[in-house]
Amino acid sequence: MISVAIIAKNAEKTIGDTLESLKSFDDVVVYDNGSTDNTKSICESYANVNHVDGEFSGFGPTKNKAASFCKNDWILSLDADEVLTKEFIDELKAVELDESKVYTINRVNYYKDQKIAHCWANDIIVRVYNKNKTAFNDLHVHEKVISDGFKVIDLKSEVNHFPYSTITDFIIKLDRYSTIFAEDNVGRKSSSPLKAILNAKFSFLKTYFIKRGFLDGYAGLVIAFSHMATNFYKYIKLYEANKELKK
Repeated sequence: MISVAIIAKNAEKTIGDTLESLKSFDDVVVYDNGSTDNTKSICESYANVNHVDGEFSGFGPTKNKAASFCKNDWILSLDADEVLTKEFIDELKAVELDESKVYTINRVNYYKDQKIAHCWANDIIVRVYNKNKTAFNDLHVHEKVISDGFKVIDLKSEVNHFPYSTITDFIIKLDRYSTIFAEDNVGRKSSSPLKAILNAKFSFLKTYFIKRGFLDGYAGLVIAFSHMATNFYKYIKLYEANKELKK
């Protein structure tokens, strides 16, 4: 048996589709980090969902906390904007799970309803694991399941990912992620206005030209600019945090 663990905050725009795709799972835990929208009421409308309130302590630790409420040892970790396809569910349920292995999902990324083929390639991410054998690392951003010592098995069927539906979504997430980056690296990593500018410039060039994001049309421009802004604010916030620390 597999439990599904999700962390969420103000996810009313996406979590309904996520939970709808999980009706065939008996145990779904949504660990809610202070939602002020309709996330809780949406969760409570599904009989197989256990809505739990708790604090956000960084993505890695919070995902482990969510898994601790799951009834089963095997965990499928999802974000509140990821939707399983029928093909993925069928493939997962046909797998003979092995404690010496961890399993990846094949995540396809969208902006609104447009599949993004260039800015964001498909993500192959370990998301199925036995919580008694491994867990997410303690990173506050860019967290991942610890897979050292495990055989990694790729599940081929797609999981659809809808991280952004408006420009505002980009702004909210870039502010959140850049703040966490600065908090995690203050006093440990150097930064400067020049470093912020150069990182931002390279990020745009990489996304829009090297990855051929321009072939994604209007969405490619929005994504490339968002990557640029995220990197600028990551390093400029770190610069300010380091200055404050020295005081």
